[in-house]
Amino acid sequence: MFTGFSPETVDFLWGIRLNNNREWFLENKKNYINFLYEPMKALGKDLFEPFLERTGDILKVSRIYRDARLHHPLPYKESLWICIRQDVEWWAENPCLYFEINPEGVDYGFFIWKPRPASMEDFRRLIRAKPDEFLTMVHKVEAATGQKIEAECYKRPKPCDNEALLPYFTWKGKIGLTRHEDFSEATFGPQLGQRVAEFFEQLLPLYDYFNKFKV
Repeated sequence: MFTGFSPETVDFLWGIRLNNNREWFLENKKNYINFLYEPMKALGKDLFEPFLERTGDILKVSRIYRDARLHHPLPYKESLWICIRQDVEWWAENPCLYFEINPEGVDYGFFIWKPRPASMEDFRRLIRAKPDEFLTMVHKVEAATGQKIEAECYKRPKPCDNEALLPYFTWKGKIGLTRHEDFSEATFGPQLGQRVAEFFEQLLPLYDYFNKFKV
């Protein structure tokens, strides 16, 4: 059960940003495990519980070690994340619900980073065919969260004969509805997990909609 992060979590995150080397990390590995990795795993387990009876969804919890094959100059990441998504080859092309913690605070919500152009064509065909279904879903999610869905847009909008759909025909990638919280007393307790779980529940219609077609 997730009981919250702690000020020691923040200390470690800033420590790894300022001392991204093997010697410092080995000296502070217990802090990484106790104050960052284990709480993150517990949060992931709690957040994934409503998804256990669904088919196709998986939970991924990142590790702090960078992939050596990427030849990054720094050996460790300075953030950790949880991702709930379909079991697909590359997460960035597909919708996900995520939570991330870094030295600046926490971010969580719904995101598709880099959908394939062909997938966005499928998306446009789907909303053109059933506009009311899509618009009802969008309005429901935005009303529940009090936020607007944002996206990176094409410089030249795709043609559309339905005025209500025009804003969505400009979507290209980085489609998301996310929240950021600076570190505060509200971060250091189980209430953070409750807030994220409630937000995920509000975002579920959006997540399910984008999983209707292969993205």
